[in-house]
Amino acid sequence: MMRTSHTDIAWKPCLARGVRLKYDETRREWLLLAPERVIKADAIAVEILKRCDGTATFAAIVDDLAAQFSAGRARVETDVRALLEELAAKRMVDV
Repeated sequence: MMRTSHTDIAWKPCLARGVRLKYDETRREWLLLAPERVIKADAIAVEILKRCDGTATFAAIVDDLAAQFSAGRARVETDVRALLEELAAKRMVDV
C-alpha cells in the first residue's frame, strides 16, 4: 500500500531494482521491463515514470506534471498515486 499523505512530501519514488523504462525502436513504444515481465507504458505512464528517479519527491513529481500539462493538481495527484500503487503492487516501483 502507498504511504499516507503526510509522508508524500518526503517520499521519493523510484523504479524497483532490476526494472527499467526503455523505448523500443522496433515497436516504437515505451516498455517497462522487469525480470520475466514486460508492460507497455502509455504516454501518461512514461511521463510519470521518467520522474521516478529516487531524487524527486512525490509532491514535486505531481507539481511538475500539473504545470507541464496545465492540469489540476488534485487530478494529477490522483492519477500519479493510482499508477504508482498499481506498479508497487507488482513490485515494479519502490514505495
